[in-house]
Amino acid sequence: MKSLLKIISIAGLALTLAPSFFVFNGMITPELSKTLMLSGTVVWFGSASFWMNKVDKEEEIES
Repeated sequence: MKSLLKIISIAGLALTLAPSFFVFNGMITPELSKTLMLSGTVVWFGSASFWMNKVDKEEEIES
């Protein structure tokens, strides 16, 4: 489950960063870029908060 959340988080982060490069190259409009970046931000914060700064039970036992 944690690895799936990491993949979703990285996809959201990519969706936040990539549109700016597409606008720079003239591939998409700034309005579409804003929509994609907002979607990526929501996905990032929605999924990364579940796995970041969490200690696994196995790591906790070893410590």
